[in-house]
Amino acid sequence: MTLSLMILGLATCLSTLLGGFVMLRFKEGQHYCFAFASGSLITVAFLDLLPESLSLGGGMGITARPLLALLVASFFFYSLVDRYFLTHHLHDDDAHGHPMGLIGAGSLVVHSCLDGVAIGVAFQAGSKVGGVVAAAVIAHDMTDGLNTVVLMRRNGHSAARAGLLLGLDAVAPLVGIAFASVVLLPERSLAWLLAFFCGEFLYLGAGSLLPETRKSASPLIVGAMLLGAAFVALLSALV
Repeated sequence: MTLSLMILGLATCLSTLLGGFVMLRFKEGQHYCFAFASGSLITVAFLDLLPESLSLGGGMGITARPLLALLVASFFFYSLVDRYFLTHHLHDDDAHGHPMGLIGAGSLVVHSCLDGVAIGVAFQAGSKVGGVVAAAVIAHDMTDGLNTVVLMRRNGHSAARAGLLLGLDAVAPLVGIAFASVVLLPERSLAWLLAFFCGEFLYLGAGSLLPETRKSASPLIVGAMLLGAAFVALLSALV
C-alpha cells in the first residue's frame, strides 16, 4: 500500500468517526452530512467512474451496453441491501428501531470495506479517478459512521458497544484498500468493477441519501448538496 493510499485510508477512518460523533453530539447536523455526501457521490459516478469504465471497456472491445447493464444491476442490488440492512432512514420519530441492530451495523462495516476496495480499484485505473473516488468515499463514510451509531443506540445497545462497532466501521476501509492493493486486476476487470461501483454510488447518492435531505426544511440543505457536487467537480478538474 502506497503512502498516499494510507493517508486516504486514514482520512476515511476519521470521516467515519466524525460521523459517529455528530450523531452522538449534534443530531441536527446529520442532514447536512447526507446532502453533502449525496452531491459528491452522484457527481463522482457521472464525471469519473462511468467515463473511466466506458473508456477502459472501449479499449478492450467491451461495448457500452453491457457495462451500463451492470451499472443498473448494481443500482438495484444495493437498493435491496439498503432496504434490509443499511437503513439510512432512522430518525427520532421512529416508533421502533431496526430489528437487527447488530446485523445492520455489521453490514455497514462490510459496506465500508467495499468502499475501501473501490478506492483501491479506482487507483488501479489511474491516480485521477482514484483521488476523486477517495474524496467521495471520505464524504460518504461520515454518513456510515452516523448510521452505525443510530442502529446500535436505537436498538438498546450501550454507548460502549456502539463505539466498538463505530471503530470497526472506521477501520474497514483500510482493510478494503489493502486488499485491492495486493490484488492487481487486469484492465478488463477494472472496467466491470468501475461500472459496478458506479451503480453503488448512484444508488447511495440518489436513491438513499437524497430522499433523506427532503426531511429537513432548511434551505441550506440544497447548498450543502451543491457544495458536495462542486467539490468533486473541482477536484476532478484539478487532479
